[in-house]
Parts: sequence; C-alpha cells; structure tokens
Amino acid sequence: MRRPPLPKLLSRLPVDGYILALVGTVALAALLPARGPAATAAEGASTGAVALLFFLYGARLSTREAMDGLRHWRLHLTVLACTFVVFPVLGLAARGLVPQILPPTLYTGLLFLCLVPSTVQSSIAFTSIARGNVAAAICAGSFSSLVGIVVTPLLAGLVLHGGGGFSAGSLVSIVCQLLLPFLAGQLLRRWVGNWLIRHKKALGYVDRGSILLVVYTAFSAGMVQGIWHQVSAQRLLCLLGVEAVLLAVMLSATWYGSKKLGFHRADRIAITFAGSKKSLAAGLPMASVLFGAQAGLAALPLMVFHQMQLMVCAVLAKRFAASTASTASAAPEAAMAGAAAGSAAVTEAAGDVVAGGKRR
Repeated sequence: MRRPPLPKLLSRLPVDGYILALVGTVALAALLPARGPAATAAEGASTGAVALLFFLYGARLSTREAMDGLRHWRLHLTVLACTFVVFPVLGLAARGLVPQILPPTLYTGLLFLCLVPSTVQSSIAFTSIARGNVAAAICAGSFSSLVGIVVTPLLAGLVLHGGGGFSAGSLVSIVCQLLLPFLAGQLLRRWVGNWLIRHKKALGYVDRGSILLVVYTAFSAGMVQGIWHQVSAQRLLCLLGVEAVLLAVMLSATWYGSKKLGFHRADRIAITFAGSKKSLAAGLPMASVLFGAQAGLAALPLMVFHQMQLMVCAVLAKRFAASTASTASAAPEAAMAGAAAGSAAVTEAAGDVVAGGKRR
C-alpha cells in the first residue's frame, strides 16, 4: 500500500506545524545557543524583527473595519473584560500555588500569560467554523490586540513588580519597539495597504519568521545563563495541569457568562473563542522586551497554553457547528452572516488552522 506524502501525514497530526517549528527553534537554541558577538547580532535582529512585526500589524488593521464593529460594543467590552480583568485575576489567584506546585519562575510566566491580548486569526477561524458572529470576532480580536499594546505592559508594571524584570525602561522599550511601529503602520496604511494585501502569503512567512527569531534569541540567552536548570520535568507537568484548569475555567466563564448577559448564540460563540485565548504572536515580542534574558522561561507557559487552546478549541468549534445546525434557538441571520464570511476568514487564517481550525 502506498504511503501518503510527508506533508499530508503532518497535516493529520493534532499539532500545529508552526508549533513544531517553535519546538525545533527551542531545540536549536538548546544545542547551538547564540553567544558573544553572535548573541549581540541575534538580539539586534530580534529587536528589528519585533518592530517590523508590529509595523505590519498596524498597516494591516483596517480602521473602517474597526469602526464598523463598534455597534457590538457590549460584546467587545465583554471580551476585553475577560482578557484584561478575569484572566489577570485568575493569574493573581494562582500565586497560592507557589512554591508547592509552581516555582516562582514559571508562575511569573503564567501571570504574564494572563496579561497578553487575545488572538485574531484563530478567533476568526474558530468562530467561522462554529457558525458564530464572524464580524464580531474580527473586531473583538483586533480591539484586544490594539488595547494590549498599551494595557499589557501597564498591567505587567502593576502585578509583576521587580520579579518579572519590569521597569520604567521596559515601558519605554515597549513604546519604541511596539507602539511607535504600530502607529507608523497605521499612518502609512493608505500607501502600503494594497501592497500588503497582494503579498499576504509572503508576509505570513515574515510574521512567523520574526517570532521564531525572537524565540531563538530568548531561549539562547536562557541557555547561556543556565536558567533552564531551575525547572524540572515534574514542574512542567504541574504547569500543564494548571493551564488546563485555567483554560477550562475561561471557556466555561465566557460561554455561560455570555448567556447570563443576554447574548444570542452567534455572539456567545465569538465571545467564547475571542475571550478565552491568548496571542502567542503578540505575547512573545512583549516577553522579549519585558524580561530580557529570562524571556525564554517567561514565555514557556504562553507557548504551552497556545497549543492547548488550539487543540481544545478545534474540537469545540466542530461541536458548536453541529449543535448550531440542529438547534432552533440559533439566530438564522447570525448563522448566515457567519457562514458567508467564513470562507474568507478561514482563508486568511489558513496557516493557523489544525484539526478544523487554528492559529496564534
């Protein structure tokens, strides 16, 4: 019997190919960490890559699209509250797990995970598959990313204190490396927007390549300083269990909480996927700025949570879709809107979909 080609075999795995690339980058940093002049060069390239990444975010965010979504202000406020209020509160509550279950280093990373913004592409893809309100998911994810550029470092300054490596200099770095490039992208979007649309696939490689460079630089610095000896396999398993509970709590809170707030099913689906997930693409560059040499260890909980949320939400999206199709309580007009926008949303997030849909 003829064996299927390797790409098809990989596509059947319940693991995002990009996650495999991230794991490979971590392994490369462990085997061949950048040292001396090479580390300096890698750090400079990483800084430039982060600035480019957020410039592209700004250039691609449609102001008109964002304004069109303002009519769903209750939904957006709900997602923002889940992302920047409920998540941080749960992260602070997890301090009780230190040091019996989580060491201080991993807890700092877990708390940082609770501060980063929501995803964009994967929220859109999962909402589309589940026949939810795709337009609301687009705006909610975009607003969360935009607000996170300012709110995440401010929250980090409030809750991480000195233990996370946060300082006034970190806030200045955030402004220079993230906010200013983002604003520059918004200002230049009028001239570069069409070019970005024509080269969307190539820019996707730039996005992912930039993040891989950030990961390699951060984990190389951690290897050189020997910070990985602080974490045992048992502690990592504990982290996995804690994050599984965190994800379950947020999925339940967003789904049942949005019902209590009176949202209809299509909006509840968008709130569930946008309000329960965290962005690896936004979080890793921020970690590299906030934590410096310890960014690799600080970002580890985010990387684990990212893969977990994609696998779990892929299953949920399929179940929501099946339930929506057979439930008369679903709003017909919302389902039609989600289906019409679905193919475009999934195409935009094609590289982020696994086992039914995933990304960042």
